[in-house]
Amino acid sequence: QLQLVESGGGLVQPGGSLRLSCVASGFTLDSVSVHWFRQAPGKEREEVLCITASDLKIYRSESVKGRFTISRENAENTVYLQMNSVKPEDTAIYTCAAGRYPFCSTNILTEAQSWGQGTQVTVSS
Repeated sequence: QLQLVESGGGLVQPGGSLRLSCVASGFTLDSVSVHWFRQAPGKEREEVLCITASDLKIYRSESVKGRFTISRENAENTVYLQMNSVKPEDTAIYTCAAGRYPFCSTNILTEAQSWGQGTQVTVSS
């Protein structure tokens, strides 16, 4: 069974940092893209970042450039989302998805082979 599990969410103060993890089981992430999405209350789901199988990082959201980054640790079958200088508008449920290809497809919503259940990030003082 293909499964992704996110962790690391929680309450963080504005300006703080948080690292989210996306761990795969039942398959390996080293040959496919992994995408991080977020969905804030009342808003549409937004893709934030993607990492290719060759570690190329692709920003899908201008609002996180310079603050968030994505990385992978293949030995742990894990992809991370490092969130720095967080803002209240970063509050959302963050979800990871594994693609089918080594590149970051723009059709990931229909092509993903697995989605996580999401982890809540709340930025508040």
